[in-house]
Amino acid sequence: MTSLVTDTRTVFSRELRPTLRSPFTMIIAMVQPLVFLGLFAPLLPGDRSAALQWFVPGIIVMSCLFSASMTGSNLLFEIQTGSHERMLVTPLRRPALLIGRALKEIVPMVAQAALIVLVCLPFGYRFHLGGALLGLVVMAGFSIGVGALSYTLALASKNQEWLFWTVQQTVLFPILLLAGVLLPLDGGPGWLRTLAAWNPLRYVVDAERALFDGDIWQATTVTGLVAAAGVAAFGLFVGVRAMRTST
Repeated sequence: MTSLVTDTRTVFSRELRPTLRSPFTMIIAMVQPLVFLGLFAPLLPGDRSAALQWFVPGIIVMSCLFSASMTGSNLLFEIQTGSHERMLVTPLRRPALLIGRALKEIVPMVAQAALIVLVCLPFGYRFHLGGALLGLVVMAGFSIGVGALSYTLALASKNQEWLFWTVQQTVLFPILLLAGVLLPLDGGPGWLRTLAAWNPLRYVVDAERALFDGDIWQATTVTGLVAAAGVAAFGLFVGVRAMRTST
């Protein structure tokens, strides 16, 4: 276990270094969420400040989802250049190669969330610090799971780069829309609400809205934590298994 922790820390540091050296990549990943924020928020009914209170946490989750789901492209590039092959023959444990990469997703998630909040503060957005910190914990678990699944997809499509982007884009937007990030789902048809009930991201979004607004002691907090933990556990299980069999 000590060796696994040490190897995971090594991989985590290796993966984090390029991000810290070139933080502009995190800003590029935020362009689309900020565009959605600028174009959709004015269309929401009611007071602008109240609309932001509802919309901003969803956009933070969107940014987290976009960033974590695309991160497998980095591993895909390493596979194509032979860097991943050289990592496989090192003494590093195979699970650490996946876990360290997945844990790295927490850092850009926190940075992007903070930047989105700072952008929205001048427009009347207000948040509860304690609830927001707990919300970051929920999103950390979700980011780890989605990042691990993205790496798994990269391993599965190592000889077909188009497969990674096709699956990523095909799955990404239905999950996003069924989470109620852009529009409320309460007034939708029954079949749509049924599909949304099976979407773990829906519960993460509901939890973030309550937590950032200061409603910590809500049932949505528990369901959001459970959903994020479930995604993290499933993603790590599938990812570690794929990394063990990687050649």
